[in-house]
Amino acid sequence: MTAIVDDLKTVVGKRNVLTAEGATYGYRKGFRFGDGKVEAVVIPRSLVELWHVATLAVAAGRIILMQASNTGLTGGSTPDGDDYDRPIILISTRRLKGIQLLGEGKQVVCLPGADLYELEDRLAPLGREPHSVIGSSCIGASVLGGVSNNSGGALVQRGPAYTEMALYGQVDAHGKLHLVNHLGIRFPNAQTAEEVLEALEHGQYHPEDVDWSGQQKAHDDDYVTRIRQVDAETPGRYNADPGRLFEASGNAGKLIVFAVRLDTFPAAQETAVFYLGTNQTKTLETVRRALLTEFEELPIAGEYMHRDAFEVTDHYGRDTVAMIRYLGTKHLPALFRAKAWVDSLSRRFQWVPDGLSDRVMQSVSRLLPSQVPARLMAYHKRYEHHLMLRVSGRLAQQVQPWLDRFFAEGGEGEGAFFTCTAEEGKLAFLHRFAAAGAANRYNVVHAHMTGGMMALDIALRRNDWDWFEQLPPEIDDKLVMKLYYGHFLCHVMHQDYVVKAGVDPMEVEKTMMWPLLDKRGACYPAEHNVGHLYQAPQSMVEHYRKLDPCNCLNPGIGRQTKQKNWVAESV
Repeated sequence: MTAIVDDLKTVVGKRNVLTAEGATYGYRKGFRFGDGKVEAVVIPRSLVELWHVATLAVAAGRIILMQASNTGLTGGSTPDGDDYDRPIILISTRRLKGIQLLGEGKQVVCLPGADLYELEDRLAPLGREPHSVIGSSCIGASVLGGVSNNSGGALVQRGPAYTEMALYGQVDAHGKLHLVNHLGIRFPNAQTAEEVLEALEHGQYHPEDVDWSGQQKAHDDDYVTRIRQVDAETPGRYNADPGRLFEASGNAGKLIVFAVRLDTFPAAQETAVFYLGTNQTKTLETVRRALLTEFEELPIAGEYMHRDAFEVTDHYGRDTVAMIRYLGTKHLPALFRAKAWVDSLSRRFQWVPDGLSDRVMQSVSRLLPSQVPARLMAYHKRYEHHLMLRVSGRLAQQVQPWLDRFFAEGGEGEGAFFTCTAEEGKLAFLHRFAAAGAANRYNVVHAHMTGGMMALDIALRRNDWDWFEQLPPEIDDKLVMKLYYGHFLCHVMHQDYVVKAGVDPMEVEKTMMWPLLDKRGACYPAEHNVGHLYQAPQSMVEHYRKLDPCNCLNPGIGRQTKQKNWVAESV
């Protein structure tokens, strides 16, 4: 036992410092990717404890790895191997809950452990919504995690998570930790960092202490303009966009963020869902362009699903749909923590198979009836490409006659559409979001015949008519399956691939997939951040180095050096 571990236990209590391999597994192992050793996992119970833990770690020359919900897909909040030059202290902020309403809910202050479900639930009685309302929130993603990674989402009108108002700890080039208050809230009676954090956590400030000048943004307010530019030769949103990197926004764990301040949005009181099917990609692209340019109001969401993704999700994701359908999202974070605990058993006991939780859940899934409504299943059989549109009641009155004309006999569009009932619309979107885990479940269950998987999220050029991927035979021959789904109106696609046994998925991704995407003018990743999978472009590297000049917070992110002070690693 090292001296710092004893000191950490003094700060947060023995039960909140984990060192055993089995106890730390659920924090060290990423949701899809990432694993490595840590000296300790620390779970502070207050912002002041978080400050003291960070102070001890910095003083001891440790690496700090900040983690919120551990729901990322690229390993950005977990260790990446065991080749770090310093021991790692992983700090979990999951207990640091707290949401404070500003201006009757027009804005919110979120502490590190606040998740999207809690924020959505808090705002609902006020008739308002957060930046994202489903998808990530289904698995308990944190608000701060979204901001830290410039995460996107399904909501067309809101763009990537972004704010210029945050309270954070920053380690300077001399290895000293400082508290920076750019939250736009004064704490007049607080002098020390501990006093500021105590006042913030307990909401000890007055309305007059809140700056409403609007000089700093609390969301990406020009996204709507960008996404309407359908003839632009660049993507509309992607993680490395230099215009969306600002302090806590896009920090990727290079800061110790204590709170962010964000705008909220009026919730649409009445909505309608249209379900479209076609066998021609040109049809959907024509619809996309019309929705973004011919109507004063934008749709709420426009989600795409390919026939193969539809079918695989029905077989390998119906338990996820059923859980959300009947339990809601409230209990899912606890269920996913239990899933991580079950999977940790395979590390502790050799006789326990890898992916035990997915195998058990798939056995349950086989006993469940399909969660897909009959009309959606009929479209699955008729059409290769599916698009579901959620619009306000006001926009629905304009879009429905447009779709009637577009798909009428002799009209421009090939295919058909129908207006969903409330239950059909709910299940259509739940089915789409369950797709995110379907390929992974397939890969685990059929591990004897697969070599692993690749999960890409890519931002296509806004003017790209040929948006549907056509793989050359030399790549296609290495795959067991490929699944396509995504945020279609934003031209952000999720593309999951399961490779054949004996094929190295990372080798295929790096040497074959990435050059293909570069040739298409796509940017990637689009919304899950670079993590430890992708090479960070120069704009991101400069952002990281400015925030963390000593490279002591989450080193190695974006495939950069893990060495202290950004010392280049020898080749």
